[in-house]
Amino acid sequence: MSKVAVLTDSTAYIPSALQQQLNITVVPLTLIWGEESYEDGVDMMPDDFYKRMENSKVIPTTSQATIASMKNAFERLLAEGQDVLGIFISSKLSGTVESAMQAREMLPKGQDRIAILDSLATTMALGWPVLTAARAAEAGECLVECQKLAEKARDQTGVMFVVETLEYLRRGGRIGGAQAMLGTILNIKPLLELQDGRIESVEKIRTKGKALSRMLDLVEEKVAGRTPIRLATVHANAEAEALTLLETARQRFNPIESLHSPLSPVIGTHAGPGTVALAFMTGI
Repeated sequence: MSKVAVLTDSTAYIPSALQQQLNITVVPLTLIWGEESYEDGVDMMPDDFYKRMENSKVIPTTSQATIASMKNAFERLLAEGQDVLGIFISSKLSGTVESAMQAREMLPKGQDRIAILDSLATTMALGWPVLTAARAAEAGECLVECQKLAEKARDQTGVMFVVETLEYLRRGGRIGGAQAMLGTILNIKPLLELQDGRIESVEKIRTKGKALSRMLDLVEEKVAGRTPIRLATVHANAEAEALTLLETARQRFNPIESLHSPLSPVIGTHAGPGTVALAFMTGI
């Protein structure tokens, strides 16, 4: 067992085989649907979530990972003799980083063995730094070195995405109502990006196909020939589109690693069905 355990949250949605292989621990965020609460990716999985979304008149909401779940994860990993590097969803999108910090303060004897990193991202833009740190830990790097590598990965990672409608982002308070209404009336497919931990509009394009194509062009500008490159597509009940996008991106960018996964229910709640994203990391 490595000396460093990497802890993340369920919005990264790293493929389960890699989670198991690299011994990555995942703390779930919470999905609230009416009177019921579910742990993201534990007792509410993407397939079930999107099927229920099609027919539900009740709009789900979300909540950060709990302090208790963070504390339990820290205690278990410390008891196993491992230092802990926690890498979590952007603090500008969720209070999960704050939950982790409060949980660490409750463990005075283990505080110096726990490092917490705000990824300023989510989905596989969070997942790439997590994988980078977990691979370093597996190779025997110490906590300080794993954190440095995760920070470097964070700075060389990005994600862009196309949503089917702005309505879900409006409901979650991520954009204004007027912008959402205008987008719906004009049938605009917004091209969005996580910038400094927040969702920002990049361009507004009339068809989804053109928006996905434009996204590839903009990613090419961002990577600017830097190598190696790693790519991941994630989707909200739009697997065929995401797989097609990934294959096109593979041919265009020749990545050394490419992954594919669904969006977690918590992120799907805000992005909405039909969302397709492309996350990339360069130079590592």
